[in-house]
Amino acid sequence: MEAGGVLATAGVRARVEVPYMPGHLALQRGPLLEAAVKEVGPTPDILLVNATGRDHPRRAGLALHLGAVLDLITVGVTDHPLVATAQEPGPEEGATAPLSIDGEIVGVVLRTRRHIRPVVVHPGWRTDPETARFMVEQCTGKARSPEPLRVARFLARTQRARDEGRLVGPPQPIDAVLRPQ
Repeated sequence: MEAGGVLATAGVRARVEVPYMPGHLALQRGPLLEAAVKEVGPTPDILLVNATGRDHPRRAGLALHLGAVLDLITVGVTDHPLVATAQEPGPEEGATAPLSIDGEIVGVVLRTRRHIRPVVVHPGWRTDPETARFMVEQCTGKARSPEPLRVARFLARTQRARDEGRLVGPPQPIDAVLRPQ
């Protein structure tokens, strides 16, 4: 298995009982993500989350909370900063710019592909900005965002379409859909 590959997938179906409140995403989505991660076997060494870490009004976003609850190293990846600021990184692949709040580095902005919009990398539980950046680079194939997050988004959208009756037929293998020959 290559670095950044998907070893296993799992999902949960549940209604979100807690209404969304800005700055409190961990209360709404955390229990659902925790349940999904617990369904995955084997337990991952590192968890990539579509959420922030210390780039948060209280310096504790969903990526950090989920890692603490599961005692797993977590890295958040988002499209935009939440409250932190950063300069635009250079145009080359691998270019970075520090993400900061009041002078404290809370992540990095990383350009994963040349001249393509960058992603924001948030260290979560038991990691730092440089290690988080390295992990995201290792998990990013030919696309802008890390492969595990791309697969998770695809699976969630596909299942939602099935549940809503917009998609019929047997499920296809992930590789056949994400990497057509």
